[in-house]
Amino acid sequence: MSLMPVADALERILTGVMPLGAEPVGLRFALGRTLAQTISADITHPPFDASAMDGYAVRADDLKALPASLKVIGESAAGWPFSGTVHFGDAVRIFTGAAVPPGADAIVIQEDAVLNGKTVTIASAPPRGDYIRPRGQDFSKGDIVLEQGRVLNARDVMLAASSGHGVLNVVKRPIVAILATGDELVEPTERLHDGQIISSNSYGLAALVETFGGFPKLLGIARDTIDDLAEKIREAESADILITTGGASVGDHDLVRPALEAEGVTLIFYKIAMRPGKPMFLGTRKGAHGTQRVIGLPGNPLSAMIGARVFLVPLMHALLGQTTGMQTLTARLAVSIPANGPRDHYMRAVLNRGIDPLHVTPSSNQDSSLVSILAAANCLMLIPANSPALPVGATVTVMPLDF
Repeated sequence: MSLMPVADALERILTGVMPLGAEPVGLRFALGRTLAQTISADITHPPFDASAMDGYAVRADDLKALPASLKVIGESAAGWPFSGTVHFGDAVRIFTGAAVPPGADAIVIQEDAVLNGKTVTIASAPPRGDYIRPRGQDFSKGDIVLEQGRVLNARDVMLAASSGHGVLNVVKRPIVAILATGDELVEPTERLHDGQIISSNSYGLAALVETFGGFPKLLGIARDTIDDLAEKIREAESADILITTGGASVGDHDLVRPALEAEGVTLIFYKIAMRPGKPMFLGTRKGAHGTQRVIGLPGNPLSAMIGARVFLVPLMHALLGQTTGMQTLTARLAVSIPANGPRDHYMRAVLNRGIDPLHVTPSSNQDSSLVSILAAANCLMLIPANSPALPVGATVTVMPLDF
C-alpha cells in the first residue's frame, strides 16, 4: 500500500465534517469557547455622555472671557447624576465616569479651576466637547461586537458583558475519547517491571485536546486482546472522535484495526507519507451522535503527539466551526539542514519570536523516541518530501505547537 500525502489525508479527515450543535453558557464559563452565532450589542456604550476627568461641567460659551467665575449648582458622581440643567453662568462639580448634565458641553479639569464657596473661577477654557466621552462612542445598540466562530479570550468576555450579554451560545466541545493500547503499558503511578513502559500518550493527548477546545475522555489502557479492545472501544460510542494509540502497525500483536473493524469502523486510509508518524489510519463509524471519526496514532509518544497536532487539531477546529487546516507561519532557518527523504518531515524546533523576520532552529537530535526534545520545542518545522539541502536563511514553514 502506497503512503498517502499529508495534504490528501487531511482533506479526507475533514470531508463532510460539520460544526457541532450549540449550547448556552454563562460568561464565567465562556473563556476559550467558540461562538456559535454572531452577537450584537443589546445596549449602547457608554449609555450617556460621560466625563473623562474630575472637574466641572460647563458651557463652553461661558468661558469666552477669562478668567470666568461660575456658580456651582450641584454635583454629578458615577451612579448619581445631577438632575438639573446647566444654564448661563452655571457649573456642576463632576467626577470621572459621571453623566454630563444637560446643557453642559465641556469639562474643565479640576487643576484649572479654583473653588471658593459656591463659586468656581476658571482660568483656562477647554474646547467644546473636551474630556467628554460621547454616548455610543464605543458601540451602539445593534452593532456587531463578536463574530460567529470566534474563540473567546478574556477581552472578548469583557466586551460581551459590556454589550449586555450574560449568556452566550457557544459550540459544544467535541468529546474526544482516548484509548492507549499495549500489554507493555502501565499508568504513571504504577511501578515498572521488566519490559514495561509508562503510558504517557493519553495524558499528553488529553492536554492537547483541552488546549484546542475539546473535552477528553480517557478510556484507560486496553490489553492486547480483541475482547479487551472491543470492550473499551464500545465505551467510546458517545464520543465525536475516538483516538487510539499503539497497535497501528502490521505485527502479530497489532490488533487495534481488526478490533475496530469488528465494532463497525470502516477504514478510510492507512499509512501517511510523514515522519515521524507513518503508521496512522483514519476510520469512521456510526456513533451515538452521528458519524464518529476514528484516528489511529502510533504508540510512540512523540509520533502520537505530532500526528495529533497535524490531523486531530484541524478536525477539532472543523467540529467547532473554526477555520480548518494547519495553522502555519514562515520563518528563516537559523542553521543549515540536509536534504530530506521521500516523506514530509516534521522536525522539532524552536521559533524565536523576538527577531524580525522570525528565525527557527531545529533540535539537533530528531530521534522520534525523545519526548524531552518535543517538550523543549515550541513548533514543528515542515520540510517537504524530497526537499534539497537548505542553507542558513532559507524560508521554511513552521507550525506552532500551542496555537
